[in-house]
Amino acid sequence: MRALLPFLAAAVFCQTLARAQDVQPLFKSGATVVRVDVQVDDSGRLVNELTRDDFRIFDENTPQPMTHFGHEREPVSLLLLLDVSGSMTKSIDALARASRQAMAVLKPDDKLAVMLFARNQKVTQEFTGDFEAVSRQINSAVNDKTLGSGTLINHAVVAAAEYMKENAATGRRAILVVTDNLGLNYQMNDEQTLKKLHGANTVLNAIVTGRARRPEPDPKGRYTNPDFTLSNVFSLSEETGGEAFRPGNLESSLGLIFDRIRNRYALEYSAPPTGAPGAFHKIRVTLSPEAQRRYPKAQLRARAGYYAAE
Repeated sequence: MRALLPFLAAAVFCQTLARAQDVQPLFKSGATVVRVDVQVDDSGRLVNELTRDDFRIFDENTPQPMTHFGHEREPVSLLLLLDVSGSMTKSIDALARASRQAMAVLKPDDKLAVMLFARNQKVTQEFTGDFEAVSRQINSAVNDKTLGSGTLINHAVVAAAEYMKENAATGRRAILVVTDNLGLNYQMNDEQTLKKLHGANTVLNAIVTGRARRPEPDPKGRYTNPDFTLSNVFSLSEETGGEAFRPGNLESSLGLIFDRIRNRYALEYSAPPTGAPGAFHKIRVTLSPEAQRRYPKAQLRARAGYYAAE
């Protein structure tokens, strides 16, 4: 038996190493594999017929060979981030009425979670495939008065990104924030928020309710306090490759929004070992010349980049 111990130890080590490789995250801060979820839209219609050869991907303008290509078959981990501040009561009610029917577009392997926020934030439903349980949590969200007054959107998005990084499955990851975009962020600017989203390999999407608009840039020459920044989920969505929706009727639009979130292409490549640690690498995704001829009006949405290992 003693003679078998070195052999058994080696076998256990190999099995452990294999399991570690199987569950290795596809992308996190410091990883060598970069994942890019891409949406292709042609005059309002999602383009779902593309193949690996139809895409070109660039890291700092240098073309990169693709190591993985996937599409609809990949499950999605979707976190619903719900603004429950006082101005959002009617919108959350509408979301609750629409949620059960809208979830019909999701697949059995998809997972949903729910996080509520106002001044503070909390997870009320961990990731689950029980969509009825998720619907119940959305229904009860409007009654939650425990998160304080005010609306700290960037703080909530950062908390959601951290939750995604620790709890979401590898593969397609997305946050859908439902808010009226009326808030003032204190000491949490968009750059800090985007770094958390990129580090969690997560696409941010937004449903913007009410009459809120994208904030205008500050006039040149006017002093602004850098500790206080206007909320801008429009910009955060664009930088991560997501969309900001302004649905006229949330009840009739939510299923379409879920469908657009889950119908994306997954591209992966190995990050080049260049650049300073922690530096931001710009990513650019295009269609091949032949695909551009087939879809001359196509628009691509993809993350703007990632941060190199520190």
